Amino acid sequence: MTRAVIALGANLGDRGSTLRAAAAAVAALPGVRPVASSREVESVALTLDGLDTTKPRYRNGVVVVETDLAPQELLDALHGIEDEHGRTREVRWGDRTLDLDVIALDDLRIDTDTLTVPHPRAHERAFVLAPWADADPEAVLPGHGSVTTLLAALGDDTDRVDEPRLFGRAAQEVTP
Repeated sequence: MTRAVIALGANLGDRGSTLRAAAAAVAALPGVRPVASSREVESVALTLDGLDTTKPRYRNGVVVVETDLAPQELLDALHGIEDEHGRTREVRWGDRTLDLDVIALDDLRIDTDTLTVPHPRAHERAFVLAPWADADPEAVLPGHGSVTTLLAALGDDTDRVDEPRLFGRAAQEVTP
């Protein structure tokens, strides 16, 4: 099985409910076993032009799973979950009901037209690093190092949300 790190984000609709439903949908995928999840964080919307405080704020989180799905199969399944939550793709880095990104797959390095892992900008994004460190304090981003060290160097500009972890208690009791 491969350990996959998946980042979740939303800035439209009931963001928290959407993230929790999406995390449950990821955990329920055939060939996927939940390992750990983060609490939610909020952040200013990041657009192609940079941070934009006029846009709705994002809710973000991270789930860690083990999977026997091939990388493209996992990505396709995640796109299906996004579609079920009304995701559209008209504007790159635009507002969205749900965004699911594969951040890492063990130490694999993949660069295809549809999937790049490790995620090429994860080390620059506190809204990925902060929840990832919450889900797995010992995590390492391949090619970049310790997630907690990267977050400390970058600075954490996210705000914690007072909600339970994205996976339910039973999933959280599964040990890595």
